[in-house]
Amino acid sequence: MAMLQAILPYTPLSKTPILCFPQNPSNSHLHLHLHHFIKNSNKKPKLSLKKVDAIASDVTVGSSSSSGGGEDEVFVGPSSEAEVRGVREVAGYDWTTEWYPLYLAKNIPEDAPLGLTVFDKQLVLYRDGSGELRCYEDRCPHRLAKLSEGQLVDGRLECLYHGWQFEGEGQCVKIPQLPAGAKIPKQACVKTYEVRDSQGVVWVWMSQRFPPNAEKLPWFENFARPGFQDISTTHELPYDHSILLENLMDPAHVPISHDRTDWSAKREDAQALLFEVIERTDRGFAGWWGKESEKSMLNFLRFEAPCVLSNSREIVDEKGEKNYFSGLFLCRPSGQGKSMLIVRFGATKRSPLAKFFPTWYFHQNASKVFEQDMGFLSSQNEVLIREKVPTKELYLNLKSSDTWVAEYRKWMDKVGHGMPYHFGHSTISPPEIPAVVEHAPAGLFAGLSAQSPAKGGLGTMYAPNWSNRYFRHVIHCKECSGVLKAFETWKKVLSVIALLSTGFAILVSGRQWKALCLVTTSLCLAGVYACSAAIALNTTNFIRTHRRL
Repeated sequence: MAMLQAILPYTPLSKTPILCFPQNPSNSHLHLHLHHFIKNSNKKPKLSLKKVDAIASDVTVGSSSSSGGGEDEVFVGPSSEAEVRGVREVAGYDWTTEWYPLYLAKNIPEDAPLGLTVFDKQLVLYRDGSGELRCYEDRCPHRLAKLSEGQLVDGRLECLYHGWQFEGEGQCVKIPQLPAGAKIPKQACVKTYEVRDSQGVVWVWMSQRFPPNAEKLPWFENFARPGFQDISTTHELPYDHSILLENLMDPAHVPISHDRTDWSAKREDAQALLFEVIERTDRGFAGWWGKESEKSMLNFLRFEAPCVLSNSREIVDEKGEKNYFSGLFLCRPSGQGKSMLIVRFGATKRSPLAKFFPTWYFHQNASKVFEQDMGFLSSQNEVLIREKVPTKELYLNLKSSDTWVAEYRKWMDKVGHGMPYHFGHSTISPPEIPAVVEHAPAGLFAGLSAQSPAKGGLGTMYAPNWSNRYFRHVIHCKECSGVLKAFETWKKVLSVIALLSTGFAILVSGRQWKALCLVTTSLCLAGVYACSAAIALNTTNFIRTHRRL
């Protein structure tokens, strides 16, 4: 059950008195209460008198939004009575007692282990000899080598450093260096994590202290409906999962950032939006939203802890039949300044035009959408880490565009104490040792990156270029990696045929044969160009044309 507790700093309720303020406190009233609180505290105060002015001013601004005024009609105000009084609401939360989306089940390699992270915990995921999913700590107990750098031998996971092999519940079954007849030590085992495959997504339960809670495992009703079809993609992104989530719950940016990306987003459609929050719990929030021009709110958004966001809509066709559309975003925190996203767009009825486009086309278009946002989102990540202040000190959240963003950061205030780090609306707990934030490509560097997405040939000498689409999406997608290999193969075959037909055109004497060879050469070169263009679509970053390169 949620409890009310004093504003920063967070300490147990029994040890810290609660600060309560009038409904519409004045600055002098707040000063009086805060000074009295600091002077009469039994412990050494964590709030200095020097910070009283800032807190008093902040609470005054927050409370004024409920009493009217010019700016109150524009900016997001307090969302609860507790916030009006300047009191922090805190809920019990442990980030490990949650299910996190690891990977799309269909993309898990059959012949190799997969290294993944949740916050700062490194995991290795693989399928054993019977096809069952296994998840261990990505660390060999021998000398701490990453097991994800190893290989699968007869369904067992082998560390490539010294050949130790593991299977089942993490037990070590082979140590090549042991003397004949010696038993494998009991401590030569790896820590295991529970994983489940649900609706095509592999989820991991991160707690080592508490058994998996099946009731917390997400289930999405629309994806279980008859005839529901979806297109699912996976993307690695160079910014924190909280920034990713607030971007995904921000429909106001779509017309501007993604203008003409998919023939639906148009910058001239940018407008005020309508929002209605109908549910707030310790595990998230939900509500309706829509465009002001439509005078209705037909879209339903739900955020659920720890990192699940869904956006749904019911559409009634001319025959009166209901069709369901869902945009599902499963965000995994994969370290400071990094996140991995599983996107699933689906519906019970698809456009007939969708049949004429291959799956990889939709995947590359999704990659382009995230690249359009990447520059300013990675810079936003950098500012939050550098400034070390809550978002209300930095953001100007508008009621007509940023309601969901404000709700999300306020939810962070409630549960952030149970996370490794968090950036809330009025609270913050930054990482003790901030990681280096990867900058998204821009300017001249972006141009060079787009021209050289990777070095060498496919599957042989590809050198990691983490600013590139290939490493953010294609390596995580069996469909796109398979298509890319096919295009590479056809490109080589057509190049060889073009070379041979050109040679025959030179050697043969008959005009008809020369013409046939030259036509063959031309068609093959056109095919080579088409294959090159398809490869570029899958591996080259989107670059905004208005930038000076």
